[in-house]
Amino acid sequence: MSSHTPADQPTDPSANQSTDLPADGLDEPVLDAAAEHFVEQFALTWTASHSPRMEGRIVGLLMIVDRPYLSSQQIAKLLKASAGAVSTGTRRLVETGFVKRHAVLGDRQHYFRVEDDIWGSFLAGERNYLGHLRNVIDDGLAIAGDADGPHKRLVNARNYMEWLAGYHRKMLADWEAYRDAQPADGTGEP
Repeated sequence: MSSHTPADQPTDPSANQSTDLPADGLDEPVLDAAAEHFVEQFALTWTASHSPRMEGRIVGLLMIVDRPYLSSQQIAKLLKASAGAVSTGTRRLVETGFVKRHAVLGDRQHYFRVEDDIWGSFLAGERNYLGHLRNVIDDGLAIAGDADGPHKRLVNARNYMEWLAGYHRKMLADWEAYRDAQPADGTGEP
């Protein structure tokens, strides 16, 4: 096999360059055995909260990989998972606030990332859910009228959501103060 270029073919220096580089311009991410183990252990632990294992695998992957974001295709490849499983998992994780969508100018792929403070982001997002649920409960109160049982249950539910939303604000502030007081090396209590 000859390494020269035939005279009838143009010499384009970019012809041998890959056009499949990720949007961040870096090589495709690869997980070593330790990172794969972390992802799977994280996912198994995640299922203890009655959440799907695939969601735990996605969160674990996005936490351990040294990239600002990954495409849904990269996630599927690294997790050896179907595109449908990744799509379902990322959609739910975005809704719950664990994962954020990421846009890349001129690229139509779906990208996802986690915040550096994934748990604080989750807490803030959960407050939004409580507000929506409180609005639904208000609709139920309007429907229930003065019926004793439903009215009492719905008032208690609404009061609980208001209390919990207030506690979330305090909990988030407490978490941020604790997080910010920790040493940067991650060794624990300051």
